[in-house]
Amino acid sequence: METRIDEIADGIYRLSTCVPDIAPPAGFTFNQFLVLGDEPLLFHTGPRRMFPLVRDAVARLLPPERLRWITFGHYEADECGSMNEWLAVAPQAEIAHGQTGCLVSLNDMADRAPRILADGETIDLGGGRRVRYLDTPHIPHGWDAGVLYEEASGTLLCGDLFTQLGDGPALTEGDIVGPAIAAEDMFGYSSLNPGMGTTIRRLAGLAPRRLALMHGPSYAGDGAAALTALADDYDRRAGAALAEAGIG
Repeated sequence: METRIDEIADGIYRLSTCVPDIAPPAGFTFNQFLVLGDEPLLFHTGPRRMFPLVRDAVARLLPPERLRWITFGHYEADECGSMNEWLAVAPQAEIAHGQTGCLVSLNDMADRAPRILADGETIDLGGGRRVRYLDTPHIPHGWDAGVLYEEASGTLLCGDLFTQLGDGPALTEGDIVGPAIAAEDMFGYSSLNPGMGTTIRRLAGLAPRRLALMHGPSYAGDGAAALTALADDYDRRAGAALAEAGIG
């Protein structure tokens, strides 16, 4: 395996590793995002076994020990499996996540105490860059789920939203909703609940110009429209599940 590096927005780099053995023959990508600034931030660490690949990719962009912030969508191996390896190589690095994730998992599992982020709280990375944390509990899964929005570039770091198969281009202007619907049909990875559409439409209100997917290509275009279409599909799924259960 190899990790590809692509700049998907000014100063935001996608580090992408395709694992062909997952969902063959299409394969499945695991993406991390490095946001440059005076205090560089890594969104997603990758699993522990992928750490050498991701570390070497980061080293092509900046000395790994300069990393200041480590964040991720929720507590899960592909999001944060190598967080302690990163804390070891970057002595100034600090994990930042929402209250639920910190109280339930990270206060115990992280080798250094994390910074708890309130919903809507921002971190100033310097150099004109600032990221905003947004709680998205159970969206698409995980009680502790959240996303980051980089304000200067209008990039939403989506976590598992829009998950899809394949090893496509780093950045696309094509359809990301249809492939995400197909992946949901295959994996059923989302925690269907009546609030899904409302939560995702809140993200659409940011009108992001870039959507940075953890599994799949990043998207350039009308992020609000893509998020709204995804919200509509989840509303349909949640409604069908409630109807099948005889609720509502």
